[in-house]
Amino acid sequence: MERYKKKDMLQTVDILIRANDAVTRTAASNPQGAGEALVQCQESAIVLGTYIDTLDEKYAPLVGTLEDYCENIYQMSENLTDENLCRKISKKIQKQLTSLHNGIKYGMPEDRKEVVFLPYKASMWDSLESVWKAADDDENADAYVIPIPYFDKNPDGSFREEHYEGDLYPEYVPITRYDAYDLETRRPDVIYIHNPYDECNHVTSVHPYFYSKNLRNFTDKLVYIPYFILKEIEPDDQEAINGIKHFCFMPGTIYADRVIVQSEKMRQIYINEYIKAAKEIGLSGEHVDRKFLEKKFLGLGSPKIDKVLNTRKEDLEIPAEWMKIIERPDGSWKKIVFYNTSVSALLQHDEKMLRKMESVLGIFKENQEDVVLLWRPHPLIQATIESMRPQLWEAYRKIRDRYIEEGWGIYDDTADMDRAIVLSDAYFGDVSSVVQLYQQTGKVAMIQNTNTIV
Repeated sequence: MERYKKKDMLQTVDILIRANDAVTRTAASNPQGAGEALVQCQESAIVLGTYIDTLDEKYAPLVGTLEDYCENIYQMSENLTDENLCRKISKKIQKQLTSLHNGIKYGMPEDRKEVVFLPYKASMWDSLESVWKAADDDENADAYVIPIPYFDKNPDGSFREEHYEGDLYPEYVPITRYDAYDLETRRPDVIYIHNPYDECNHVTSVHPYFYSKNLRNFTDKLVYIPYFILKEIEPDDQEAINGIKHFCFMPGTIYADRVIVQSEKMRQIYINEYIKAAKEIGLSGEHVDRKFLEKKFLGLGSPKIDKVLNTRKEDLEIPAEWMKIIERPDGSWKKIVFYNTSVSALLQHDEKMLRKMESVLGIFKENQEDVVLLWRPHPLIQATIESMRPQLWEAYRKIRDRYIEEGWGIYDDTADMDRAIVLSDAYFGDVSSVVQLYQQTGKVAMIQNTNTIV
């Protein structure tokens, strides 16, 4: 059933009023055209009445009015050549439609806002969660979390395995299946996404139906919030900006109506780089209009920071097998180091990165009585290796499996990155957006040097 907004219902009734006037004036001179118009009016009235019938019983009189209207439409269609009778029926119709209009306008509540969130990786849900909580708490809004399927990609760009992570979200987040909510007919007021790439990601792709270029057709407002946090850069530091400018001009930033970034400085960078990229490929109009883009890009902060800062260690659910590694016999805890290995470092250093990982694991194994290593690789690291460095997969798999089998450290491949950040005492690993998030906690973040192998 298509979702009708109050304004849509009023617009439908206004169209029926105008049609009634037009049919009355032209019935005698053009009975065929008038008859076709009446059929369309009846069809619209049936759709509207069927929808209202799904609402509260107190709106039943409106359905009754529409049924009476349809009966008069039928009577008029049977007597189009009788001008006097048509005018009498038209007056009845006019009163019915006026009553219907007033009943909807003054008797029905204002439209509830329908807000949809379309995450794909459960581990990236923190980039949307605080916004969802605000929408969920709004008594005038209905919020839907709809995880969408995604695919790994083969080296040639074709799709491989399909993944759906709807069962990996926190228990307090109600999940709606993507095939149980029709975006096209429901047409939510707002859609939030955290994936900006559409077909441009070499490793994974959300289902093409959920590309931003398509989603913009199903809502009045498509909002993109990055799933990552970038290192803060001054808007005039072009050398540093060159390393992140590709994020500023992606399908998600192009097709979204609003883009929410982590700070005011980053907002200025996004606007500047967006305009440069748009001009380079010959775009014009709103794509190079700074005033327009200043409304499109908003530096409101990242929900990822909200999530980390609002999560307390005492509220964490820590697996029993983790506690066996963390806790000493006297009940005290060892220091916990969050070891993060990134996709970009592996692509940059290849076999050298694997040797570095083996070196780091060896050092922490030797010191396992005092320090716990919590190794959390980037969630797309396997898909990345298989797609872009397939020759490295077997060696990486052996390192990972040996670490897991030995059981002296923690291997975290869950969707909850925030738990690792809050639980740990320090960060060690690659340069990545996780570093920027970790630093928000005030704890130490150390970057590993791939060139230094002990």
